[in-house]
Amino acid sequence: MKTEDMVIYGCVIAGAGIGLVFDAAIPGVLVGLGLGYVLKSGMATKDREE
Repeated sequence: MKTEDMVIYGCVIAGAGIGLVFDAAIPGVLVGLGLGYVLKSGMATKDREE
C-alpha cells in the first residue's frame, strides 16, 4: 500500500469519527475524503520538487 493511500484512508477514518461526534458520519467521511485527496496531491507536488 502506498503512503498516499494511507493518508486518504486515515483522513476518511478521522472524518468519520468526527462526524459521529456530531451525528453526521456520512458528511464527515466525505469531508475526510476530500481532505485526504488534497493532502495526497500536496505530497505528490512536494515529491516532484525534490
